[in-house]
Amino acid sequence: MSGRPEILFPLFAGLETLEGIGPKTAQALSALEITRPRDLILTLPHSGVDRRRRATVQGAEMPGIVTVEVTVGQHRPPSRKGGPYRVVVEDAATSFHLVFFHARDEYLRKMLPTGARRIVSGKAELFDGIAQIVHPDHMLPLEEASDIPDFEPVYPLTAGVTQRVMTKGVHSALMRLPDLAEWIDPVQKAQAGWPDWAAAVRAAHGPQEARDLSPAHPARERLAYDELMAHQMTLALARSKLRRAKGRATVGTGRLQAKVLAELPYALTGAQTRAIAEIAADMAAPQRMNRLLQGDVGAGKTLVAFKALLIAVEAGGQGVMMAPTEILARQHLQGLRPLAESAGVVLEILTGRDKGTERRAKLAALARGDIQILVGTHAVFQKDVEFSDLRLAIVDEQHRFGVRQRLELGKKGAQADVLVMTATPIPRSLALAQYGDMDVSVLDEKPPGRQPIKTALISMGRIDEVVDHLRRALAEGRQAYWVCPLVEESEVVDLSSAEERFKRLRAALGEGVVGLVHGQMPPEDKDAAMAAFQRGDTSVLVSTTVIEVGVDVPNASIMVIERAESFGLAQLHQLRGRVGRGQAASTCLLMYQAPLSESGERRLTTMRDTEDGFRISEVDLEMRGAGDLIGTAQSGLPRFRIADLESQSALMAVAQSDARKLLHDDPDLVSERGRAARVLLWLMEQDQAIRLISVG
Repeated sequence: MSGRPEILFPLFAGLETLEGIGPKTAQALSALEITRPRDLILTLPHSGVDRRRRATVQGAEMPGIVTVEVTVGQHRPPSRKGGPYRVVVEDAATSFHLVFFHARDEYLRKMLPTGARRIVSGKAELFDGIAQIVHPDHMLPLEEASDIPDFEPVYPLTAGVTQRVMTKGVHSALMRLPDLAEWIDPVQKAQAGWPDWAAAVRAAHGPQEARDLSPAHPARERLAYDELMAHQMTLALARSKLRRAKGRATVGTGRLQAKVLAELPYALTGAQTRAIAEIAADMAAPQRMNRLLQGDVGAGKTLVAFKALLIAVEAGGQGVMMAPTEILARQHLQGLRPLAESAGVVLEILTGRDKGTERRAKLAALARGDIQILVGTHAVFQKDVEFSDLRLAIVDEQHRFGVRQRLELGKKGAQADVLVMTATPIPRSLALAQYGDMDVSVLDEKPPGRQPIKTALISMGRIDEVVDHLRRALAEGRQAYWVCPLVEESEVVDLSSAEERFKRLRAALGEGVVGLVHGQMPPEDKDAAMAAFQRGDTSVLVSTTVIEVGVDVPNASIMVIERAESFGLAQLHQLRGRVGRGQAASTCLLMYQAPLSESGERRLTTMRDTEDGFRISEVDLEMRGAGDLIGTAQSGLPRFRIADLESQSALMAVAQSDARKLLHDDPDLVSERGRAARVLLWLMEQDQAIRLISVG
């Protein structure tokens, strides 16, 4: 796989080799991320214009595009400077005007000599009762009329590029289309009724009617599939590389797990039992595990993760659990400590705070194997951290862990199994795009005893009622979070909004009842305020969004979110998940500033109507699009030119199973179809995949 296959060279040449594209146009096109002929052929028209001929403009829908044959009548140059230049023309039934601004007289007389026959096409509108076309798109002699297609594709444009230039460039690029061998599974292709690649490209650029622009049109669907297939091949290659990397079989005895289960006040949910079985089977297999554990807020991920860590310990090895931040690592520690104690397992934490002798002592214990389970931040990846026998690494992923980092992680514990956990429910289409290299376990049931949370919308104008409600609840010994929005990204203002609310609540509810946490506090003050709330010394915690990263206070049963309309759906869902963890019935009050925008209203009513994180994430995806949902820049989400993750998730699933099957049957892509798939990877510039094959 030494370099780009020769058959693709014409598509990767300079743009200026195309007809009608000079250095200036080429420069302008780079704004649309078009730098080679290949990019042009993957830039499909987004709409089209019906330019079928009519006999007359009379009775045409106006304003609208009309194409008619006319006889040119008299020219009427502008009467004042900057006025319109009019040319009277006559079709089969009526006369109308062609109108030009800033036009050169001799140019128009040459293009439209009086008495000549012309085909004109453009947007017609009524002006003072007479139809007119301002700056027609086409004015051609009859013998060139065939240059105007009945249905003209419309391309995305950028400054300095016209439709005419785009159309010409695309035509010129289409002349170079190579015939490529087929990489799609023949059965899949036949069932879907898809054309060959080159035929699909030509059809997508030559729509005959509006229907042909639909993503479901066979030609377009095939090209979308090619993009998804190339992306899924990359993920499948990464997956098979991790699998081929030697793992080791880790088989638990069940002894420690039984101890923990005996201590638990409730039974596991079906989803938890299923996930644990999937993880145990992966760990027992000789290949490396590469699994994603996806669970909604409060679905009991920690317990599943801990049972997996126990399998590693039962097998005589060690496990590590990594969190993105210190505060989350300590949260995991608090969650796991009681479980570890009931199993009699040695659990330690390692973060950037550990220095000097203490750190050295921990490292020595780790290397000896005395520490069985380690919880930590990314500090556990530093050079001097060595395990005696690392069997399982669990990463608490907060979208900071792309495919590349997962391959990195695999290097640390020479053969450790990897489990990635995410608390953000992701719609299936995005999970496939982002985690297509992994096997997925989903926790979609709430453990018993979790109370449903009642959610209500309240306008900011009724804040006094909310404070009264709070006062009564505190009298019953309950605790509450009060979240203030981040205003205008300015830390000073954000600070004052939280401090302002803190002062007012303190005045209303009494000294010593209300605590405050915000982003500008030194970490130790923040921890102290959190701890006071956890112990129940304070009953209300006013905070900016810092609490969404998960401190667990079972007694907190009220969540007030101020200016809730300024938060995203995923954030609201995470914040609401901070309550409903104890015995008491919980409420979440979403306070909004009227009037609500349409999208603000949709977000808040979605929150009120459902607690299902997967449903919420689907609405979020519909409203915001895939890139924003995960923040495309660092998400490792590909930028597709044709495929649409939101509407074509089913296609993505087919591409995934197709890619996995192809690599299973032909791991080195040497069969005829395998070689065709290599060409697809080059065409779609999946460099990462190409490297994986060449070294694999």
